[in-house]
Amino acid sequence: QVQLVESGGGQVQAGGSLRLSCAASGRTFSSTAMGWFRLAPGKEREFVGRIYWSGSNTAYADSVKGRFTISRDNAKNTVYLQMNSLKPEDTAVYYCAAGDGNAWFHWGQGTQVTVSS
Repeated sequence: QVQLVESGGGQVQAGGSLRLSCAASGRTFSSTAMGWFRLAPGKEREFVGRIYWSGSNTAYADSVKGRFTISRDNAKNTVYLQMNSLKPEDTAVYYCAAGDGNAWFHWGQGTQVTVSS
């Protein structure tokens, strides 16, 4: 089993920045990738981006490309989501997930991000 704990959410004004963290513990070797997703009220869950534990391959949704950056610290089993130039439409609960890059098997509890205009 893999446990994921997100942190770093909060409220920020449009144009501001936040950095989310996702600390993984347990059988982390069973997953090769970490992903970020978000869920806004009245919308479906949206893929934000993902990174593999090895290599530099990352992928982002078009809606966040150029503004969000995913990075990792393998020594800390932690993945980060740096969010810059935030917009009100980025308001959502953000979740991290562990999987193989295409399927996601373990999820965190989520952290709220609210961007005010």
